[in-house]
Amino acid sequence: MNKKVDIITKASGVQVPFSAEKLSTSLQRSGANDDLIVSIITEVKKQLYPGITTKKIYKHAHALLKKVSKPTAARYTLKNAIMELGPSGFPFERFFSEILKHEGYSVRVGEIVEGRCVKHEIDVIAEKKNHYLMIECKYHNLPGISCDVKIPLYIHSRFLDVESSWKLLPGHETKLHQGWVVTNTRFTDDAIQYANCAGLHLVGWDYPFIDNLKNMIDRSGLYPITCLTSLTRVEKQHLLSNNVVLCKDIIAQPTLLTFGFIAEARIAKIIEEVHSLCRVFSTK
Repeated sequence: MNKKVDIITKASGVQVPFSAEKLSTSLQRSGANDDLIVSIITEVKKQLYPGITTKKIYKHAHALLKKVSKPTAARYTLKNAIMELGPSGFPFERFFSEILKHEGYSVRVGEIVEGRCVKHEIDVIAEKKNHYLMIECKYHNLPGISCDVKIPLYIHSRFLDVESSWKLLPGHETKLHQGWVVTNTRFTDDAIQYANCAGLHLVGWDYPFIDNLKNMIDRSGLYPITCLTSLTRVEKQHLLSNNVVLCKDIIAQPTLLTFGFIAEARIAKIIEEVHSLCRVFSTK
């Protein structure tokens, strides 16, 4: 007797078999224990129907997590939370620069530099020891979008122009110059193939296998305010527009929440979630 296979629809529109293992892995990464994972997978399976979207599966799992543990739910929603940093890419640039600081880099954001041929506005310039990096951030606020080969082709040409000038700077004779492309989504196979051939470093949501974006975030424990389940979308956007990007910013300055339309009782709950969230991450 053949086992029933539930077909689901990914954000890209591609249909694939439902994988309880993949759902289990994502729940485990969020900090859910084994009993909770089994319970959620059991409940999710009850809601499956042919062609159900991964977005609906995610929402159902997130709602179940939120009932048990807000910090766990916040971590589970990380990928979507980063997509809420938009619509401009600047919060994502700042967010990634903070991750690089945690990795030991000194960083500068949004600088205009002279290339050999023209001027370029660089999203992030990062330096550590003899490494000097030109980083371009390609942010997407919708799922299912990938960076194709045109992106590394374009960024690599800009990098070569900038590198020509950097090599002439005092002290740069021994530095390793490298161009990076960072995205919160994925790269196509052609983009990866070109970047590997050209010496361009790519960081995507799950690429490369070790030092991908989600792993770098996990290592740093730096999570965006858009993870917080106790803030509304409007409140998150208000904070972002005032350059409040990280949960740790609220810990350092709780008065950032006192901007008029958050009730005092809710402020206390938001701060409690922030502290719980950061406490969980600091023990990982």
